[in-house]
Amino acid sequence: MKKNLWLLAIAQGLFLTNNVVFIAINGLVGLSLAPVAWMATLPVMGYVVGGALSTGLVARSQRRWGRKASFQLGLLVALLTALLCALALYLRSFGLLVAGTLIAGYYSANGQLYRFAAGEIAPPEFREKAVSLVLAGGLIGAVIGPNLANHTRETMALPFLGSYLALAVVALISMAVMACIRFPAEALKAAGRGGGRPLGEIMRQPAFIVAAVSAALGYGVMNLLMAATPLAMDVCGMPFSDAALVLEWHVIGMFAPGFFTGHLIKRFGVLQVMGAGVLLNFACIAVALSGQDLHQFLLGLFLLGMGWNFLFTGSTTLAMQSYRAEEKDKAQAAINFAVFATMALTSFASGALVTTQGWTWLNVGSLVPVLLTGAALVWLALRRRREASAAA
Repeated sequence: MKKNLWLLAIAQGLFLTNNVVFIAINGLVGLSLAPVAWMATLPVMGYVVGGALSTGLVARSQRRWGRKASFQLGLLVALLTALLCALALYLRSFGLLVAGTLIAGYYSANGQLYRFAAGEIAPPEFREKAVSLVLAGGLIGAVIGPNLANHTRETMALPFLGSYLALAVVALISMAVMACIRFPAEALKAAGRGGGRPLGEIMRQPAFIVAAVSAALGYGVMNLLMAATPLAMDVCGMPFSDAALVLEWHVIGMFAPGFFTGHLIKRFGVLQVMGAGVLLNFACIAVALSGQDLHQFLLGLFLLGMGWNFLFTGSTTLAMQSYRAEEKDKAQAAINFAVFATMALTSFASGALVTTQGWTWLNVGSLVPVLLTGAALVWLALRRRREASAAA
């Protein structure tokens, strides 16, 4: 079990390497190719829209072929689309770049299931820690991703062409890692079964509603601010190396807590940890509104990453309490669709807002989804308290 979890954590780290590089460079590459500035983050949006559109396809492939084959198919897509994005940059084709990132979303939809696969590898009593540990593998992406983008930026005649080619190599390494992971036979059998309750019945459960809302809005706020950061720092006249440093510490904030988030959930409860994530998001916005120096970008994005970790790990744990083994594919697909749909909206909004309204108003607007997330957590906590009082 431990070997498989560590390998899955490495796969998660390489998945995040791909994501971080995409976030770091696609907005800037898009800005250089787009016909108008507000379209700069359309390649980032294409990645998450592709993920949203692929959730159903990925669920069917997981159900038919199991975890491993579906994950490898996603990695093959990652390899091919990295090459396609490189071709788009070489041809100076904005449309082809957006198309490449749209198709790459299939890989993203697969990678978002690594955390659920971790819960299946581990015994029930270790589930929270397993999810947290695999998410902690994203630290690999935190270190490699920004540095890979920064050091490969000028390796070829066209800026960032080497970055896309490096991502193709990352995909090949990921395929080798995935080939060494053994997924439990019972998980594969469950993936091949249909049945269970209708999806509508699963989705009407209060725990599922709050898990989906928290995952979607938590990811949405994180994506809204993260995708806009390289553009905002560029407007402030900061070099790309500064943006890479900020993104590195942001991703460290996202995944370093993975080594202890599971322990916190076990000790204090899932809703309490998710509530701490909401407070960290508020702290991030407060820092961002205090100024636009390098240290404020760095601290704000670090706090944003930690808030995302608490919310996302907690929402994954909460979601896994609301469906059975035979229902997992459709339930996980529904949650991931909510996440990707929200990310698609925020990816587009981040570029449009930061280039038209500025960094300050972008942060003010992000208060709304943070407040909604907090309200959802309070609602579920009060509902559970009433149910416990009635049972007593």
